[in-house]
Formats: sequence, C-alpha cells, structure tokens
Amino acid sequence: MSRLDPRSPLVFDTRELGRRPGSMHAEQRVVDAPEDLGTDVIAVAPDTPVTIDVRYESVLEGVLVTGTITTTATGACVRCLDPVTLPVEATFQELFAYAERAARHEQVATDDEDDDVRELEGDLLDLEPVLRDAVVPTLPFQPVCRDDCPGLCSECGAHLADDPDHHHEVLDPRWSALQALTSNEEKRN
Repeated sequence: MSRLDPRSPLVFDTRELGRRPGSMHAEQRVVDAPEDLGTDVIAVAPDTPVTIDVRYESVLEGVLVTGTITTTATGACVRCLDPVTLPVEATFQELFAYAERAARHEQVATDDEDDDVRELEGDLLDLEPVLRDAVVPTLPFQPVCRDDCPGLCSECGAHLADDPDHHHEVLDPRWSALQALTSNEEKRN
C-alpha cells in the first residue's frame, strides 16, 4: 500500500472532520491538472488550473466526499483540425471508507462484484483518481470547433470553412477514355 503525501495538492486531510457522523467541512482548492487527464483527442493540459469545490461529510462507513470540478480542456477539432477549447464542469460523489470498514467490505464482497472501495489512509484521501473518473467521461468523444464545421476537403485538404464553394471536378472513371479523346482533339487544334 502506497503512502499518501499530505503535501500533494490532490490529497486532502479529513482530521478536523473527526469520526462523528453528520459533521461536515467544505473547502475550495485550485490545483494544477495532473498528467493524462483526458484522451488523445482532447484533454486538460498538465498544469492547467483546476478548481475543486469539495464537501466532506462524516458518515458511519467513512467520509462521503461530494464536489464539483471546473477547468478547461484543449484539443483539436476532428473535422478540420483547428484548436478546440472547451469549459469542463464535472460533479462527483465518492465514499472513502475507514480502513476497518473497507476490510470488512472485502470479506463480504463476492468475486463477481466490481465494487471498488476507496479507502482513507489514516485521515488522508487522494482525489486524483476521483478527478480522473469525473472529468474524462465529460469530455466529448469527437470534439468539434463548432457544430456546423464543414471540415477539410477530402481531395486536397483545403479548409472548407474558408471557401464554402470549394469543389473539384470529378469525372466518372467510366468516361475517362472519352476524356482522353477530347484532350487529344484539343491538342491538335
């Protein structure tokens, strides 16, 4: 089991909350985004400010953490490859179980259950995996710079938004032999 670093910006200390069910504490923290917060197409760049509004509530099983994450994601439009910047707002609610409660849950859980119980390490909890689980699903699978983005020309790669009348003369390949005859005729004249 890894030990959490209390100086890490995404590690929160719940000591002042105590173990009295019903006690609450709220705080806001602005942290730098961790690495790999997104997909290959769109992501929250490392060191981008991430605002976390969080509320801790002591419950019988552990600490219930509820919060909102706001930040900005950047990427590329999948149609025209222009840069895309999107605001991100994600909410989460996660139970961090006390060590003795988590051990009891593991004894009761069956092999086919996929319950992943997050556990407090002493009085510390790590929000990085929760941040990742909340933010990544909110990012668009195929980001676009605007809903009606026409993309790029499939023939030459021209940016279609710059020239809406852009087109190429496409000759049916079955007529190509006739095209060659007319080309030869024009060359003779």
